[in-house]
Amino acid sequence: MDIPLQEPVIIFGLAVLMFLFFPILMGKLRIPAIIGPIVAGIIIGPNGLNLLARDSTIELLGAVGLLFIIFIAGLELDIDGFKKYRKRSVVFGLLSFSIPLTLGTAVGVYLGFSVPASILLGSIVGSHTLLGYPIVSRLGVAKNKAVTTAIGGTLLTDTLAMLVLAVITGAAEGELSVGFWAQLIIATTLFALGVLVLTPYLSKWFFKNSNNDGATEFNFVMAVLFVAGSIALFAGLQPIIGAFLSGLALNRYIYDHGPLMNRIRFTANALFIPFFLLSVGMLMDLSVLISSPEAWVVTGLILFAVVFGKALAGWITSKIYGYTVKERKLIFGLSISQAAATLASTLVGFEIGLLNQQTVNAVIVMILMTCILGPYFSEKYARKLATRQEQSPQDETMPERILIPLANPGTTESLMDLGFILKKAKGTEEPLYPLSVVQKDLKKATAEVAHAERMLGHSVIYASGADVPVKLLTRVDRNIGHGIERAVAEERITTIIAGWNGQKVGSQKIFGGIIDNFLEHTYQRSLITKIQHPLNMTERIIMIIPNNVAFKPGFDDSISIIKDIAVQLNASLKGYVVRDNLDTYQSVSDRIRPGIQIDLFSAESWESLYEENLQEIKNNDLVILISARRGTVAWHPELERLPKELADMSRGSLIVFYPTEMKEADIRGTRGTELPKELLFRSDYND
Repeated sequence: MDIPLQEPVIIFGLAVLMFLFFPILMGKLRIPAIIGPIVAGIIIGPNGLNLLARDSTIELLGAVGLLFIIFIAGLELDIDGFKKYRKRSVVFGLLSFSIPLTLGTAVGVYLGFSVPASILLGSIVGSHTLLGYPIVSRLGVAKNKAVTTAIGGTLLTDTLAMLVLAVITGAAEGELSVGFWAQLIIATTLFALGVLVLTPYLSKWFFKNSNNDGATEFNFVMAVLFVAGSIALFAGLQPIIGAFLSGLALNRYIYDHGPLMNRIRFTANALFIPFFLLSVGMLMDLSVLISSPEAWVVTGLILFAVVFGKALAGWITSKIYGYTVKERKLIFGLSISQAAATLASTLVGFEIGLLNQQTVNAVIVMILMTCILGPYFSEKYARKLATRQEQSPQDETMPERILIPLANPGTTESLMDLGFILKKAKGTEEPLYPLSVVQKDLKKATAEVAHAERMLGHSVIYASGADVPVKLLTRVDRNIGHGIERAVAEERITTIIAGWNGQKVGSQKIFGGIIDNFLEHTYQRSLITKIQHPLNMTERIIMIIPNNVAFKPGFDDSISIIKDIAVQLNASLKGYVVRDNLDTYQSVSDRIRPGIQIDLFSAESWESLYEENLQEIKNNDLVILISARRGTVAWHPELERLPKELADMSRGSLIVFYPTEMKEADIRGTRGTELPKELLFRSDYND
C-alpha cells in the first residue's frame, strides 16, 4: 500500500473514521469534540504517521469547511442585535485587532524582523476565526449580546487583517502606488455593495418562485456562498469576507428552525467543517519544537501576543459595556482561535519571503494552542450562559404542544413552517401534532383513515428536513370541529394553528363552520392563518390591537410570541392600537422579551383603520390581528367582520391570533376536573 494513501475511497474512509472516533475520544477526556479532527490531523498528517498528504483535495474540502463556518455565522447573526450593538462590535473589533497588532509588531521587531514583516506578524495575531461558534450555536446562545459583539468584531478584524496583507504584499512587490490604493478601495466597496444589495433582491425573487423545493433552495444558497467567495478573490480580498457578507445578505430569508437552515448546518457540521479542522491539524510539525529550543521562544512570544491581546480587548469591551464575567470569557473564547485569516496571511508571507520557516512553525503551533483554548472557553461559558438564561421549568402537567389540523395538502408546508417558528418561540421540546379529521361514520372509515395517514406523511417528511419531531394524529368524527376539540382535550394541546381560505359561506360568523366551531369550544391560543407568501419573505409584521385586549389573560404571552416571530423572520414590527390608551401597550411592549421594538400608533376608529392605516399593507407584510372570542372583555362586533375585510385586500398574509382565555395556573387547576361550562359551551356565541 502506498504511503501516504492515494486511493480516494480509502482516503475518504479514513477521514470519516477520524471524524467519528476522535470526537468520541475527546468527549471521554472532557475536551471539546471540535478539537478531535485537529488532533487526528496531527497524528495521520504528513508530520505524523504520514498516512494522508495535505494535497489539493484536503485543501479544497478544508477551504469549503472554513467558508461554511463564516457563512453560518453570518446567517445566524442577530441582525437586530447587531444594529443595536453595532457600536460595541466596532469598538471590540478595533480593540481586538489593534492591541494584538501592536504586540505582534513589537514581537517582530524584537526578533529582528523587517518593518513590513513585523507589521504582517502583528496583523496575523490580530485576526481570529470563529472556531467556537458552532458550539455557541448548538447551545442556543447565538443571539446573546456578547456573541453578537464578537461576531460583528470578527468581520472587522478579518477585513483589516486582509487589507494589511494586501498592502504589505503590494509593498513587498513594489506595487504600493496611488493606483493600487484606488483599486483596493473601489474593488472592496463595489464588492460589499454588490453582495449586500443585489443578493437580497435576487433571493427575494428566487424564494418566492422556488415552490419550497428543498434541493433547489439548497443549491441556490451554495451558489450565492461560493460565487461571493470567488468574486472576493477578484476584488483582492479573501473568500471568507465573501462568505460572511453572503451570510448577512441571506440572513433574513433563512429562518433558524426551517428545513433549509437544518440542511446547511448538517452539511457543514457532518462533513466540511471536520475536513477544515483536519487540514489545520495536518499543518502541525511538533518535531520542530523538539529540535529547536529557539522555536519555543518565538512560539511563546507569538502566543503571548495573541492571548494577552485578545483577553485585554475583551476585558476593556466588557468594562465599557457592563458585560458579565461569563460573557467576557465567552468573548475571549470566540476571539482567541486563530485559523482562517491567520493561515492565509502566514502562507502568503512565507511565499513572498517575509516570514521564515521557524516563524511559520511557531504560528502553526500557536494555531493549535488557540484552537484548543477557543472551543474550550466557548463551550464552558456558553453552557453557563445557556443555563442561566433558561426560563423557569414549566409545570410537567402543562407542556407546550402545538396542534396543526391539516386538510389541504397545498397549505401543509406554510402551516408547518409557522409551527416550527412557534415551537422555537415557546422553547418547547414537544413534537408538533399534525392532525387529520376523517368526516365519516366510525364503522365505514377504514379507507378514509388510510388516505388521511398518507396525506399526513408529507408533514413527517417536511418536518424531518427541519429536524423537528412530529406526532401524527387521526380522528374520526362526523363533525370536523368536534374532532379537533377531542384532539385538543386528549393530547392536552396549548396552541392550535389552522389554515383558512379567506372565505365564509352564508350567515357563518367569521371563518366558517369548522373553525368557528372549535374556537367557540376551546380556550387555547389559536392562530387562524391565510399565508400568501413564504414566511421567510416577510419584511414587516403589522399588528392590529383592539381596545381592552391588554386585559386578556394571554395578552402578554401573545406579544412575546409575536415579537419572537419577528426576531426569527428578521422583520420589523408595527402596531395599530384601536381606540385605546397607547401608553398601556407601550409599557407592555417594553416589558416583554425579546427586546425588539414595536412601533405603536393610534387608530382613532375602526373606520380610520380601514381607510388610512390598512391601505399601506404590502405583499410581503404579515398582518396579525390580536382578536378575542365573543363574550370576553376585548370582544367587539368589528372583530367578526375584520378577518374577511383583511382577506379580501389580497395583500400580505394574515394571522388572526386568539390569545388563551385562561391563565396557566387556572389551566393547570382544571386538570382532572371538568372545565367551567362557560368556557366549553358559551351560549352567548350563538346568534
